[in-house]
Amino acid sequence: MKNTENILYVLLLAIVAAIGGFLFGYDTAVISGTISQITSQFNLSTLQSGWYVGCALIGSIVGVLFAGKLSDSFGRKSTMIFSAALFTISALGCAVSPSLEQLIVYRIVGGLGIGIVSIVSPLYISEISPAKYRGRMVTLYQLAITIGFLGAYLMNYYLMDLSISFTSSSELLTKVFRTEVWRGMLGAESLPAVIFFIVIFIIPESPRWLIVKGKEGDATRVLSKIYNDQQIVNFQVDETKMMLQSEGKSDWRLLFSPGIFRAVIIGSAIAILGQFMGVNAVLYYGPSIFESSGLSSGDSLYYQTLIGLVNMGTTILALFIIDKVGRKKMVYVGVSGMIVSLLLIGLYFMKGEALNMPSQLLLTFFLLYIFFTAGSISAVIFVFLSEMYPTKIRGLAMSIAGLSLWIGTFLIGQLTPWLLETVTPGGTFFLFAAMCVPYILIVWKLMPETAGKSLEDIERFWMRKYNTDK
Repeated sequence: MKNTENILYVLLLAIVAAIGGFLFGYDTAVISGTISQITSQFNLSTLQSGWYVGCALIGSIVGVLFAGKLSDSFGRKSTMIFSAALFTISALGCAVSPSLEQLIVYRIVGGLGIGIVSIVSPLYISEISPAKYRGRMVTLYQLAITIGFLGAYLMNYYLMDLSISFTSSSELLTKVFRTEVWRGMLGAESLPAVIFFIVIFIIPESPRWLIVKGKEGDATRVLSKIYNDQQIVNFQVDETKMMLQSEGKSDWRLLFSPGIFRAVIIGSAIAILGQFMGVNAVLYYGPSIFESSGLSSGDSLYYQTLIGLVNMGTTILALFIIDKVGRKKMVYVGVSGMIVSLLLIGLYFMKGEALNMPSQLLLTFFLLYIFFTAGSISAVIFVFLSEMYPTKIRGLAMSIAGLSLWIGTFLIGQLTPWLLETVTPGGTFFLFAAMCVPYILIVWKLMPETAGKSLEDIERFWMRKYNTDK
C-alpha cells in the first residue's frame, strides 16, 4: 500500500520547530541553579528572590500577548525567527551583565522569546502534521522542553563542579566559570539559540497560514511535500478554504462566536489550573526544596538532574502513546497519580523528620510525581491548545489561552517562596493536590477527545456543541 504521508519530512519540520521548545525548557530551568548564587551575591530578600525568578515570566506574558497576532499577521516561520533572536540577545546579555538591573532586563528579553515560542512552535507543528500523527508531533515540542530542562540541570551541575578547579588568567573567564558561575549557566543558552535562528530558515511556512493569506499555490507546494497523494493535497486545501468561508467573520468577531469563545474559556481554564498543580514550583525551586529537607547544595542539584531525566523519559513514552490512548485517558490516569504523589510529598514534609524518614524517600515521591505529570498534563497541554481553534484565529486564540498559562506560571514563581515559608512545604503540596481536582473534572466533562481528528473536524465540534447545548 502506498504511504500517503511523507512522515520523515514532517518529522524534520517538527524537530526544527521543536528547538524552540528546547530553548523554552533551558531558559525556564536554568534559573533553578542560579537562585542561591544570585541571592547571596546581591543580598536579596525572599520577595526579591521571587522577582528574580519571576521577571522572565513578565516577558513571557508580554510575548504571549503579541505572539498570536504576530504569527497570524507575519507567519509562523517569521515569528519563530524573531523569537530565536530574542533568546540569543538574552543569553549573551545575561552572561556579561554588570548589574542586577541589567540582568533583570535581559531575563525579561528571554522571557519574551519564551512567550512567543510557546505559542508559535506548537502551532506550526500542529498545522503541518497529518491528523493521525499530530499528537506525537506536537508532543515532540514538549519533549524538547524536557530535554531543555535536563540540559539546564546538567549544565548547572557541570559548571558548578567545574568552578571548584577552574583556573584562568582571564578575568572574564574566571568570573564566568569560577567566581560568578551563574553567568556561564545563563550564557550557555546562546549556542542553541544561534542554531535555532539558523535552521529555522530551512523550513517552509505553514500551509494553513498560506491559505488564509490567499497563497494557495505556495500552500499546495508545501502540502505536496507532506502528502504523496495529490488528491489528499487538493482535499486539504479545499477543506481549509471551506472552513474559512464558513467562518466568514473578522478575527475578533470570530473569536467571540459562542462555540469558539467556549473553547477559548476551557483552554484558558486548563492552562492556568495546570500551573497550580505544582510542576513549575518543582522545576524552579527544586534545589531549594531539597535543601530544606537537609540535603547539601551539590546533592540537591544532582536530585534535580534525576528529575530532569524522569521528565524527559516519561515524555518520550507519552509521545508514543498519545495518539493511540488518547488525550483524555492520559489526563485521567496521570492526574490521579499526581494527586497521590503530591499527598505523599506533603506527608513527608509534615511527618518525615519525626518518623526519621530518609531523604531518598522524598526523592522517590518527587520522581513519581514528575512521572505522572510528564505523562499527562505536560504532554497534552500544548497538543490541546494547538488543535482547539479555527485556522483564521488560531494564533490569536492560543495567545489568550497561553496568557492564562503564563499568568499562572508567574504567580507560582512569585508565590512559591512565600508558600514554602508561610504555609510550610507540607501545606504547599497539599494545596497543589487540591488544585488537581477541578482540572480533571473540566477535561472529563467539557473537553472532546481530539486524537485522530482533523483540525477542521475539531472546529466543527465546538460549533455543533454550542448549537446542541442551545
